Amino acid sequence: MTRFLHRSPYDVWAPRAHRVRLSVGDATVEMTRGDDDWWVPAEPVPELTEVDYGYLIDDADTPRPDPRSRRQPAGVHQRSRTFDPTAHVWHDQAWTGRQLGGAVVYELHVGTFTPEGTFDAALGRLDHLRSLGVDLVELMPVNAMSGVRNWGYDGVLWHAVHEPYGGPAGYQRFVDGCHQAGVGVLQDVVYNHLGPSGNYLPEFGPYLKAGRNTWGDLVNLDGEGSAEVRRFILDNVRMWLEDYHVDGLRIDAVHALSDTSDVHLLEEMAIEVAALSAHQRRPLTLIAESDLNDPKLVIPREAGGYGLDAQWSDDFHHAVHVALTGETTGWLADFEPLSALAKVCERGFFHDGTFSSYRGRDHGVPIDTAAMPSWRLVVCAQNHDQVGNRAVGDRNADSLDDDQLACAALLTLAGPFTPMLFQGEEWAASTPFQFFTSHEEPELAEATARGRIEEFSRLGWDPAVVPDPQDPETFARSRLDWSELGEGRHARILDVYRRLARLRRSLPELTNPSFEHTRCTADEDTRLFTMHRGDVVVVVNFGTEPVTTSVDEGLALLFETESGVDLVGTVLTLPAHTGALLA
Repeated sequence: MTRFLHRSPYDVWAPRAHRVRLSVGDATVEMTRGDDDWWVPAEPVPELTEVDYGYLIDDADTPRPDPRSRRQPAGVHQRSRTFDPTAHVWHDQAWTGRQLGGAVVYELHVGTFTPEGTFDAALGRLDHLRSLGVDLVELMPVNAMSGVRNWGYDGVLWHAVHEPYGGPAGYQRFVDGCHQAGVGVLQDVVYNHLGPSGNYLPEFGPYLKAGRNTWGDLVNLDGEGSAEVRRFILDNVRMWLEDYHVDGLRIDAVHALSDTSDVHLLEEMAIEVAALSAHQRRPLTLIAESDLNDPKLVIPREAGGYGLDAQWSDDFHHAVHVALTGETTGWLADFEPLSALAKVCERGFFHDGTFSSYRGRDHGVPIDTAAMPSWRLVVCAQNHDQVGNRAVGDRNADSLDDDQLACAALLTLAGPFTPMLFQGEEWAASTPFQFFTSHEEPELAEATARGRIEEFSRLGWDPAVVPDPQDPETFARSRLDWSELGEGRHARILDVYRRLARLRRSLPELTNPSFEHTRCTADEDTRLFTMHRGDVVVVVNFGTEPVTTSVDEGLALLFETESGVDLVGTVLTLPAHTGALLA
């Protein structure tokens, strides 16, 4: 059990406090300070299974929650509740894990994935995920956050599991159930900032340092007291992997981690997780979200990198999105040529030292494609950011026809990278995924809504159409409608994803991790894109007119996005906006 480096449950690190009292149940207990600034109860305190507790700092009358709290039944502003992670009886003894290489990842938000919005309800949809060939489900953050509705990236108590989802016990049941069904679990975690409501950590110690990133104050990774802050984060990493049997973590926006230490936090993380993986004898995966386009994150430590397993790569999304929609605003502008998609598929990054018009400077670092396996890049046609950070949270299904949606699925699932699907994408869900919050402070709620409107007004959107994040209807609209699966276009698109999942499992060429195994051509005039993956050929007509092309003799048409695709001998004809896979 990961807990306080084997300290007693009520010990707390509080170097900024002059006096600390433990408020536990109906009692108040004085605490004494050690030379290491950890405070311990001055008298024995029974370790009860279910008891509420908090800390009175200096002369305060209101107890603060435990920085390492496991449960917050009444919210992040109230006292913590004890939780024994060893009480759960696990049934996943036969589970040996899932490698990321060759896997399909599925991203979901627990609160909107089902009508109930709980871990237990999500378990009821595992058969659906398995029918898509999903190997790993990735949960958006589930740590304790302000209010009841949130994306999760404004968490303030990283060790606690959001109570409305089912709390820590519900989370254990979820992971256990997934493992019994043969599905691994990745957890999205945030270490680059803390949310704006309920963050009492600075009252205890120097968890933050001077400076800000896009989302808030910088976490103290390299200043005075940072050794304990880093240990706080590393213990959180171990908690997910040990106490909850999670198979890996997706680490949010690592480019916003400000760390000048000799050993970067990410490298230290990789060292500890590799050791834990060896001990547990199962794969444990670390995936970074990064805006840097720098393979150093995933280069092995012995070759000078940080040694993480993989990273999200937005360039694939941008190239596919522009090719299908024609949108070229903001950061999408450089991806207008179809050759951008070809470069991404062959070399991983589009911006690999090239000039980025959006940034106004050169951006990125080339990938050594001879040495790095392509599965280290996790890609998608849609994810929570690319949908939810649009003004109205609209999905590709709102602007693309069925054949274009099928082309996006084809490129994602038959491409050289680790594919990730976003909840509802597989049936062209009609529900949006909008940005929602439920901050309890009126001034914060107003500021959040105003900031959202101002942001999109600058981009030319009518303020009247931008949803209010605090409106409960914004959250309600974002819930998936599972009744759609058997209807019309939803059933057709779902069949596309299931057919592609079967092909991915049956054709070894589609999971070959060598970049050299993939070569592409792009015709800017006809908008015909061809991707060779060994003996498998993927062809997509992004243009508005039919295109005829030659293919190698002996290839058979295994998948097409509509019946109008035709193969006669070695002549392939594709109507506008269609694609095919041949082998």
